Amino acid sequence: MTGTHLAFCGAVLVALTLPLTFAATGAAQSSGPTLKKIAEFDLPGPGGKRFDYLTIDADDRYLISAHLAADQTYVIDVRTNKVVATVTDTPGAEGVEYVPELKKFYTSNARDNTIGVVDLKQMKVVKKLKTEAKPDGSAYAAPFHKLYVSDERGKAEAVVDVTKDEIVKTLHFDSETGMPQYDPVARKVYVNLQDQNIFAVIDPATDAIVGRYPVGKCTGNHGMALDPEHHRAFLACEGNELMTVFDLNKNAAIAFLPLAGGPDVIKFDPGLRRIYVACYSGAISVFHEDDADHYRKLEDFRVQHGVHTVAVDLQTHRLYTPEQEEDGKPVARMVVYDAVGDR
Repeated sequence: MTGTHLAFCGAVLVALTLPLTFAATGAAQSSGPTLKKIAEFDLPGPGGKRFDYLTIDADDRYLISAHLAADQTYVIDVRTNKVVATVTDTPGAEGVEYVPELKKFYTSNARDNTIGVVDLKQMKVVKKLKTEAKPDGSAYAAPFHKLYVSDERGKAEAVVDVTKDEIVKTLHFDSETGMPQYDPVARKVYVNLQDQNIFAVIDPATDAIVGRYPVGKCTGNHGMALDPEHHRAFLACEGNELMTVFDLNKNAAIAFLPLAGGPDVIKFDPGLRRIYVACYSGAISVFHEDDADHYRKLEDFRVQHGVHTVAVDLQTHRLYTPEQEEDGKPVARMVVYDAVGDR
């Protein structure tokens, strides 16, 4: 994740005054809160330290959370909200990706420029793979047994064969690389080229770059989530605080909606057809997908300042987000929300 998240971007609701380019896409607000806090619990790391990506292991019902500035990663049982393991030797862990068939997860360690291979049975790092510079977001293409890791500062994408735990190819770009995603319908890997405002397409069968497309008025396209069923990508645009809807058939941006300040991680819940964007200024921007071409902003749900990452449990529709501060005081904890309100 880029350093642009660190700047406080002013009042969260200022972005709501931005005009929308597409009349078919509304920005109507929800009639009530969209989320309800149901739990919070402390984490082992020191308070006031930056967190980063987190993901769900649906098989074991684990939440895996990277505590970037504490140089460790937590494995949490979502049935009990208990930390079952603290995995060390993940210095500056940013991205985290779970590989179900191998019972492993992979961390993107920005502090020593490595990808950490973590065995969930042993709950420890069993191997490290050297990358170029600042590995960040990652995505797993299951049919190809390949993990794609964005070397953000290295302007590259590292391709890992998870059956061997080896980097088999590195793709280079003329831009810092943002979040990648694997599309199981199109069987393609997408990656944000955030310096150029470009959406790049990789064929995982050959690891060739097969397309590069502009993302309209979106600038700094860092975060990404997918709706493969409806052939849509959702981009969090750091540069001008927009959530951009990208048509994967037409390879073009079709809608832009305002975000709260400091947008970063974006997630899609297909069951509720909701899009969530965690924003550093202290909000989760919540949207509803009415259909593939129509989207509504429900609200900017207030959270603590510094919250910039979120995970969605697709079984329960609960949201998990780590907090590093409470009203300016350092903490280290996880907060759990139920989805409520307009849908």
